[in-house]
Amino acid sequence: MKKLDLSLYLVTDRSDDVEKFLRTIEEGIKGGVSVVQIREKTADTLDFYNLALKVKKITSKYGVPLIINDRVDVALAIDADGVHVGQSDMPCDVTRKLVGQDKIVGVSAATIDEAKKAEKDGADYIGSGAIFPTATKDDAPKITKNDLKEIVDSIDIPVVAIGGITLENAHELVDTGIAGLSVVSAIMSSDEPKKSSEKLLKIFNS
Repeated sequence: MKKLDLSLYLVTDRSDDVEKFLRTIEEGIKGGVSVVQIREKTADTLDFYNLALKVKKITSKYGVPLIINDRVDVALAIDADGVHVGQSDMPCDVTRKLVGQDKIVGVSAATIDEAKKAEKDGADYIGSGAIFPTATKDDAPKITKNDLKEIVDSIDIPVVAIGGITLENAHELVDTGIAGLSVVSAIMSSDEPKKSSEKLLKIFNS
């Protein structure tokens, strides 16, 4: 698998306005988003499939990897670049068997043990958080900046920080050794997603 640029990892959230949703993703990519993950917790399978196809058209145009959250079947059906699973989703080793060696597999991990197990089971990267309070996933376990650093130091695969990351607090994470920032609202709810992406990337690379 080619080296994965995780520096600005966009996780989508549901929007009733599909055109605006797609436009926001494209603007985010133009501003520097390096990976897009579609997260649809309530959509039925056909809706998810159709939406994922539309997003894939955009990500393919810009050569940005498309990751599907949780749904291995949808990821395989649209030939996405990979899948991301949480601790209560399909186990990482089983996911890896299903998608094969060429797809990207990411795993959410909030502890060193979870991160080490994911690495052993074939994950390509870890998503770790929630590092700040977040409205998009209020059941996410909270971790401290120190926890994050310890997780980064405990494994050899890259770690992206997730959870409540904004333009105002992103600078607090630049010295943790993470491979990137994973954001939802900071781009998806922005009036200027391209500008927000550029600013986030600038903060991360500073």
